[in-house]
Parts: sequence; C-alpha cells; structure tokens
Amino acid sequence: MLVEHTIFFLLLAYRYLRLIVNVVAFILLRPIAVPENPLLTSKDVTVVVPSLALDQDRDEFKETVHGILATNPLEVILVTIDENVERVKLMVESMKTTKVRVLSVSQPNKRRQMVRAIPEVRTSVTIFADDDVKWPKTILPWMLAPLEDEAYGGVGTNQRLRRAADPSLSQRVWGFLGAMYLLRRNFDCAACSYMDGGVPCLSGRTVAYRTKILSDTAFTDGFTHEEWNSEYQLNADDDNFITRWLVSHGHRIAFQYHREAEVETTLEDNPKFLRQCLRWSRSNWRSNITSMFIERHIWRSAWGVHTMSPPRKLTKNRQQPWSTYAVHLTTLTHWALLWDIGLLYYCPKEAWIFWPVAALMAISKWIKFVGHFLRHPVDVLLLPVSVIFGYLHGLIKLYAACTLHVTAWGTREGADANDAYRMIHLTQTGLNEVLESKFPQYVSLPLLQEQLQYGKHGAVHPSSRPARVPRDHPERPETMALILSGEKW
Repeated sequence: MLVEHTIFFLLLAYRYLRLIVNVVAFILLRPIAVPENPLLTSKDVTVVVPSLALDQDRDEFKETVHGILATNPLEVILVTIDENVERVKLMVESMKTTKVRVLSVSQPNKRRQMVRAIPEVRTSVTIFADDDVKWPKTILPWMLAPLEDEAYGGVGTNQRLRRAADPSLSQRVWGFLGAMYLLRRNFDCAACSYMDGGVPCLSGRTVAYRTKILSDTAFTDGFTHEEWNSEYQLNADDDNFITRWLVSHGHRIAFQYHREAEVETTLEDNPKFLRQCLRWSRSNWRSNITSMFIERHIWRSAWGVHTMSPPRKLTKNRQQPWSTYAVHLTTLTHWALLWDIGLLYYCPKEAWIFWPVAALMAISKWIKFVGHFLRHPVDVLLLPVSVIFGYLHGLIKLYAACTLHVTAWGTREGADANDAYRMIHLTQTGLNEVLESKFPQYVSLPLLQEQLQYGKHGAVHPSSRPARVPRDHPERPETMALILSGEKW
C-alpha cells in the first residue's frame, strides 16, 4: 500500500506541478512594453517570406504580403523557387509597390530560401514570416520592443487560428483541433518565458531576429550543415535550430503575448492535419533530444551581451530548468492516456482523495483554452474531441519517434518534390548516388571529391567544408546542401 501511494503521489506531483505553476506563470506574464521613444522603428525591419508561391495559394499569399506592407517595414523579400519566380514578380507588379523584392532558389527548401535572403538584408532586424499569416497593423512595435535591449536576440509572438468563414462540420472539428494546438503552444511559451526565459521554439510563422546573428558566418555554416544522429544532414526544422543557436550563444529570447502582436495563421482543416501533427512531433523529438542530450546548453548558463545603453557588459544568462522540465522532458515522458490510467489505478479510493484528483484531471483538459471558449462558446461542445485526440496523439508521437529520419510535409503540393534534400544521408555512396543522378557536373569537382573522403563512412569533415574556397571562385559551392539542391553562391 505504501509503495502504491508513493507511486501515485509521484505521478501526481510530476504531472500537475507543471500545470499549476504554468497557469500561474501564464497569468502573471506581461509583454515587454513598447517604449515611448523607441530606438528601433519599422524602418529597421526587413521581412523575409519564403514561399512555394503555388497558384492555388495566390490570393492568400497576396493577402499576406499586403498585410505585411501595411506595417510599413523598410523592405519585404519574397523567396520562391525558379519555376514560380515569374508568377511572383507578376503578383508584385500588380501590387504597385517598390518595397518588395523577389529572389529565388532552384529547389523548394526553407533553409535554402532563408539563406538566399539573409545576405540581401540591409536592416538591423530581420523578420521571417510564413506565406499564410495575417498580421495586425500594430505588430512591429511589439516585436521590436525587446530588441531595444542588446541582450535579446529573438522575439516570438502568440498565434491564433484563422477560422473558416462557413465551415462544414468536418472542417469545424479539424479546425478546432488546430486551434487547440496553437493555444497549447501559446500557453507553454508564455509560461516558460515568465519562469526562466526559455521558449520551446520560436515559431517560423512570424519571428524576429537581429540580422547580425543571422549574418554571422558561423551561424550560416551551422545552419546549412546541421547533422542528425551523425548520419544525416538535416535541412528541416529551421526554427528549432535558430532557437537553440540563440540559447547556446547567450542571446535572450522574448515572447510577446499580447493581442496587438497576435498573428493569425492557417492549418489544415481536414485529415491532412494528422500529417502536420506527425511532422511537428518528429521535429520536437529531434530538437528536444538535441537540446537535452547532445548540445545540453539548456542545462548550463551562457554568456551574452546585456545592456540598455552603453557601456556594454557581459552577463551570464540563466539556465532553463523549468523549461526543460515543463517542455523538453515532456517529449520523453508525456503520454496522456498512460498517465491518466496510471493515476486512476494507483489513486487511493477514499472519496476525499479520489474526487479532487478526478476534478483536477478534468480541469486540466480545458484550463489552457478558457480564453478561446470565452470568444467562441459554441466550441465547448467539441471539448470531448480534444480530450480523445489528446489520448490518440500518443500513437502519432510513437510513430514519429520511430521515423525521425523522415522530413516529408505531406500537406502542400510540391513541398515534398525534393524531400530527399531535407535529410541527406552522409555517406560517400549516398552522396555520390544523389550527385550522379541529379547533378553529374559536380561529381568531377576535386573539392567535392576531397570532402567525400573525410570522416566516418565518408561524412563531410567540418574542416574541409567549402567555406575555405573564395566566394568569387567559379566552382565554389555555398554548402554541401546547396550543391545537392543545385544552388551556387
């Protein structure tokens, strides 16, 4: 009996301490206020929008660009693929603006598109945005406010699902699940930001960075040469990589939870939403494992610059013990159905214990969504759907853990046409096969052949990466990934 009671109280404390503290932290969090006389304005901002620019998404894409222009940034850079670049240029011409530039890469890959735009940015702040977001006109002052302090390197905002105008019952159900996903994410980011300054991931849907961080050659090299499991070059999970980079280099992260900074976005409102969940789950597995067990920066402090005005000084940024417990560890430990079964099984059957525990379990299913239910009371009827999906999500999470080498989107036409380049197997045989089949002109390059000889299984050795070759060299590949995607500097 003592053993069972001990197990019960350990399970209860581990799971619900996180919830109770996060609820309090979420309530207490206040965004960094917009200063009366800001040093940074919209003229210090360049917005980069990577996009496939598919024909069926043309109206939504155009609406996104219009919304961004309404906030008056210095420039907007659209980065698409070569085959769609003329379509995007025609769209920009129809908008009659001189603030938008169009760039392109040969293969659809978000990291490649981001890297293509970064050298073109002329402002101190770069904002990345997805091509399906809707911005409020008030967003830029709130995103720039934390960057008034040099200690901050990145800023994220809260997100909300854009509801369909006249949804069917099926669309309403899938849309509700998507809305709940974003609300959970807002809740976790806000609570962790208050507790220790940690943010699970600065979502690429809309995120601001200091341009000098992105322009650093060390960042570019790391961003374009990330490896997974020492076997693959990873070209997905871009926002996770940059978030970890900020942590490892001592840059603080701000999460501006405020209605005037709230970004609307779209998610699948059909069974394809399950594929999105699978992609997100794989990304969480890869990034959280990397954070906790490979890089391990969240366990220790990092040095960074901290100042509101000169003189600058170095300070030691905090570790992220609460974020590690409340978010990163949940990748390994949070299996909703098993936890609930375990709690009910070991829970003492005395009424004064059992019923309060049952009430706590019930409250935990909706407490994060109170704001949403106040805005949309009818959605309360769909709460059981969220509970059931939460239990079944464990199967998605388990399958994701078994397929971490997969990076397919599975939801957007054309997005997976070059999926092989998001996760490249770093073996001499694997690289040669891709090169010979896709880009035979590169196989004869001595530099490439030299790189293929290094490391275990012929993996690319960091000291022999193409950065050693002068930028103006006619055969200088930007990175191995850019060779494989057909891009040259």
